[in-house]
Amino acid sequence: MLVLLAAVLAGCGSSAAKISAPVTPKPTFAGGEVTPPRTAPPIRLHDAAGTLVTLAAQRGRYVLVTFLYTHCPDVCPLIAQNLNAAIRSLGPAASQVRVLAVSVDPKGDTPAAVRAYAKRLHLAPQFRYLIGTRAELRRAWAAWNVLSVQESAGLVDHVAYTALVDPTGKERVLYGGQVHTKDVLHDLRILRRRSAAKT
Repeated sequence: MLVLLAAVLAGCGSSAAKISAPVTPKPTFAGGEVTPPRTAPPIRLHDAAGTLVTLAAQRGRYVLVTFLYTHCPDVCPLIAQNLNAAIRSLGPAASQVRVLAVSVDPKGDTPAAVRAYAKRLHLAPQFRYLIGTRAELRRAWAAWNVLSVQESAGLVDHVAYTALVDPTGKERVLYGGQVHTKDVLHDLRILRRRSAAKT
């Protein structure tokens, strides 16, 4: 649900000389705004190097949480490429952003498969591809309301969406399977401006 807030500013002076003008509405998110923002579910998984990665440890950064598998023939590579392009477009500010890609294929997403995938797509260091046993991944899927069904020939039918989590750990924006680089960059700018305005 998208919410626009408008305000009216009054000029200084006597009551007879008040001037009021409408303020430009706050820019809207390109994705779907989560209203009100909600605390993102936990994630606690390992990457291909065996390093434990948790969502809680990312506090202070913007995090894009998505669900992929390395052998996906269509939408997953596009999501990965678009999120990766967003990170690479940020320059030095990329240090304040992470992508946590949670596997939906515990059998096919081996450490070797993930390393090859990261190399093939030139994934930035801020892009963390998380894997685990079926039991470990199921806990993450359940927390994030993701369904993953193993089909024949190594195909996986799964929910494809991306969530943008702010530095306080709140879900702020949701994207469907068509998440675009420009939309992510637009929404990150909005969140950063709003955060700066509060300080």
